[in-house]
Amino acid sequence: MDDLLSALHSRRTLVQAGVMLPLAVGLTSCAKDPPAPEKAPAVADVVPVRGGTAGLVELIAVDPSIQLDLRYATTNNFTGRVLYKQARAFMVEPAAKAVVRAHKALAPQGLGLSIFDAYRPWAVTKQLWDATEPAKLDYVANPKRGSRHNRGCAIDLTLCRLSHGAQLPMPSGFDDFSERAHRNYMGGTAEETANRATLEKAMVDQGFIGMSNEWWHFDYKDWAQYPVLDIAFEEL
Repeated sequence: MDDLLSALHSRRTLVQAGVMLPLAVGLTSCAKDPPAPEKAPAVADVVPVRGGTAGLVELIAVDPSIQLDLRYATTNNFTGRVLYKQARAFMVEPAAKAVVRAHKALAPQGLGLSIFDAYRPWAVTKQLWDATEPAKLDYVANPKRGSRHNRGCAIDLTLCRLSHGAQLPMPSGFDDFSERAHRNYMGGTAEETANRATLEKAMVDQGFIGMSNEWWHFDYKDWAQYPVLDIAFEEL
């Protein structure tokens, strides 16, 4: 106690003499630690819509000349399993019409679009998530949030020749979980890089945005306006 009174007396003398001292000199701070920041509330799991048609239209009903190569209706996908009971491609109508415009815009070059995937029921997104190894989950949509495919506003596709239907070379195959699939990958051939750029321009011109790590994936500009859906193809 005597030491504390002596310290206070010395501090008063120095302050009166015009010497500025830190508040903590000779004293132990009694201030409380600042409260820990509150954690952000957890985002609720998405609740998919499971009835009706939600404005989905079939792509080949809008334009029968669009080629389908629907990988999840076959075993030719990274899971090795058939995930779609029917080989059909749906999108919400504005997005479907935009895809058709891109398809027609490519025709003067002798090119068209070949579709790997479009609307994807939420239940299939869950299967894909569960089938993906943890190190590769950046390439798969989290079913807790749903995907833009589930909204009928995303499409996976490539270019094909109208004359014989063959798909054009690209820097990687579909669902390639490596840097070769990234949109800025420059290690492919000049032909592959040019084909990727042609596809991107055709889609961007019609209001789509390409995903950075999948050259084949494009999201329609208004995707946020549509709900996550879990409607099986056979119900559409």
